[in-house]
Amino acid sequence: MRYLALATDYDGTLAHDGRVMLDMVNAIQRLKESGRKAILVTGRQLSELQEAFPEYAIFDLIVAENGALLFDPATKKETLLAHAPPPKLAEELRRRGTLPLAEGRVILATWQPHETVVFETIRDLGLEMQIIFNKGAVMILPSGVNKASGLAAALETLGLSPHNVIAVGDAENDHALLQLAEAGVAVSNSLPALKENADLVTKGDHGYGVIELIEGLLKDDLGDLAKKLDRHDLEIGNRR
Repeated sequence: MRYLALATDYDGTLAHDGRVMLDMVNAIQRLKESGRKAILVTGRQLSELQEAFPEYAIFDLIVAENGALLFDPATKKETLLAHAPPPKLAEELRRRGTLPLAEGRVILATWQPHETVVFETIRDLGLEMQIIFNKGAVMILPSGVNKASGLAAALETLGLSPHNVIAVGDAENDHALLQLAEAGVAVSNSLPALKENADLVTKGDHGYGVIELIEGLLKDDLGDLAKKLDRHDLEIGNRR
């Protein structure tokens, strides 16, 4: 097999309006029965995800908080992949009217149009933090923490290389995820910018697109996509 693992976003990709259909769960199960690993990579807090998606344990590993937390459903072990911001950041954001403001183990999150206040607060406090957008959500994380860094930690735990992985997503915060993987896929409801940079765009939207991707993996390991990527690598090699 070329692709030994599938890494998928949750909202807008695996899930539609926050929920996952049974056919999607069954597809993930078939993927695992083929000997492949399944990794969920989400911007959600872990507790929020577990409430919305009771079948979360079907995944081998879960990267939550947009790369800041690694969770093993089998052992229930949680591993922080970054330091939490100082409490004064959340306190100051609330004082400046940044509501609602969600606090995870590491991540802070609010909604547009609060991004300007968030940026100014980070600057005024002299902190090294970054802002990541996700279809209206404004996520605040330590610099360098994103879905790619979280996936890299998951792959190290599983003993896999990024070359073993195909990743799928739909929004701004999925760019890093798709770029790290050997192949990046955008479901049909993805933002245009993500589609432009993806190696493959599914015909189906949301979970239907992920099922389509899984069926391709099970059929022939996405042979047509593999040929396209091999030709691309060859062209780059010839230009060097």
